[in-house]
Amino acid sequence: MEMRHYKFAIQLFVFILMTVIYQSLAIAGSGIRFTKHNLSTSGPGSIRAASRDEICIFCHTPPNPKLYQFKWNRVNATTTYTPYQSSTLRSKVGQPTGSSRLCLSCHDGTIALGALITESAEISFKGGIRFMPEDKPAALGTDLSDDHPISMVYDARLAAENRELLLPSLLPPEIELDDNQQLQCTSCHDPHDDSHGKFLVMSNRFSRLCTACHVMEGWPQSAHAVSNVMLNRSKRKMDQNTAYRTVAENGCENCHRPHNASSHERLLAYRFEEDNCLVCHDGGTAAGDIESELQKFSRHPVQDYVGIHDAAENFTAGASLRAHVECTDCHDPHQAGKKAAIISGLPGANMGATGITAGGQPTAKAQSVNEICFKCHGDLSMVTELRITRKIEQINTRLEFAAGNPSHHPVGTTGVNADVPSLLSPWTVNSLMTCTDCHNSDNRSGQGPQGPHGSNFKYLLERQYETRDPAVESAATYALCYKCHSRASILRDESFPLHSKHVVEQNTSCSICHDPHGISGLQGNFENNPHLINFDLSAVGPNVDGALAFQDLGRFRGRCDLACHGREHRQAQYPQ
Repeated sequence: MEMRHYKFAIQLFVFILMTVIYQSLAIAGSGIRFTKHNLSTSGPGSIRAASRDEICIFCHTPPNPKLYQFKWNRVNATTTYTPYQSSTLRSKVGQPTGSSRLCLSCHDGTIALGALITESAEISFKGGIRFMPEDKPAALGTDLSDDHPISMVYDARLAAENRELLLPSLLPPEIELDDNQQLQCTSCHDPHDDSHGKFLVMSNRFSRLCTACHVMEGWPQSAHAVSNVMLNRSKRKMDQNTAYRTVAENGCENCHRPHNASSHERLLAYRFEEDNCLVCHDGGTAAGDIESELQKFSRHPVQDYVGIHDAAENFTAGASLRAHVECTDCHDPHQAGKKAAIISGLPGANMGATGITAGGQPTAKAQSVNEICFKCHGDLSMVTELRITRKIEQINTRLEFAAGNPSHHPVGTTGVNADVPSLLSPWTVNSLMTCTDCHNSDNRSGQGPQGPHGSNFKYLLERQYETRDPAVESAATYALCYKCHSRASILRDESFPLHSKHVVEQNTSCSICHDPHGISGLQGNFENNPHLINFDLSAVGPNVDGALAFQDLGRFRGRCDLACHGREHRQAQYPQ
């Protein structure tokens, strides 16, 4: 082929290619015409040019044969941004690149909307608008720490490191990464097509767009993913980021905001962590009114802490962790199921929560409520001061329930005593308990929320347990004890021959002698601390001989050397 024919073929090919691209752009332009990205005089939005009727020029230069391409028409931005960061983020997020920086040339509010390369003067807009108005949802500003991360490499290595991300090769065709394998604004947004709303590349109903990348363990079966409960937007001010009507349709956006999130890390909708839960769990959307539970006399005070909880925090012994409690310390909203569901002894509401095992080891998946409790009431105890001063003091509840202890309530492991005549059916000496058998809501009707959110009884107890001394015995005074132990058996002295004398005649509280959790084997022994014996020093002290001890002498037999209520016990043996 002669050289002139070769050049002509190249020019013809370029012309055809430009024609195809131009036609494609024209088609896109017709799609844009009825969207807010049409900034011309014909645009339907509130931001429109005062006199220019061209649509595409606000982003693209007109076709230029000398360039053989469609060039971006926005003035180059030199803005420095604050990128998204998180303690659980496994990718590196730097300054925006590629198409994201082009999008931000309008959406960061630093460059005039009418500042175009091909225009000698800035195009004027109606109402005197020059920059993206700050009150618009699309105004992102230069602080991108409250926006979904962009311009980050999304490759197989990242997906392998973060198992909750889909392999990029498996992404649906609507979600495109750029030539550098980076996730950009255009991975989620198609600036030419608003058929799905917010220029999304696909509908996000039922979190379809979110879950196209994010594969959260347990999410498809979780209550938040399947609940058909209608969102009650009238009971409480609910940030309406979507128009979806049910919890399941709203999905991820019940709690998260991809842009302008109030809580930057993890892009939560509300700054106060608990508000992201209570906006629904206040009896308005969810049936249970957890918010009211958290107002009770004794409670887990989630409202007292802001910005302390971290999803990456470490609960192992010796870790540095500021005291706090938040809903997500006990609940994983991505896995939490219906409360009727119980797997491996763990209520569905607590599925996915992390924990500390009975042996003191961290676990990514708690297998019982107890393991969740041990995070804050174990080796790394958030309790620094005991409310009852006892002879043997211990703030590590995990040790109080440890196997091999001289005595303990059977939380996680069966108890030591094989002879407990007061037990009510179905309880036996081989039964196991959980922390929530005692520490729970006082709403015993079963109609309200369950769990240790709040109670009108002290120590966050499900029922009354009077620890003050003196205390008049009644079924109500020790309702918690009598939940499992027969009151009649106790008062008939079927196990301890002086129960009735102490509890009824002398108004001595059960708590004066018994430590309800247990006595650690590292501190107590089987001779002096069986039957949960650990004296309350506010009522019990040494006798004239300086002795303060109980001694087990066999089945239902023992001896006390102490002073109690001003009375000396010197080798006071029972039965006498």
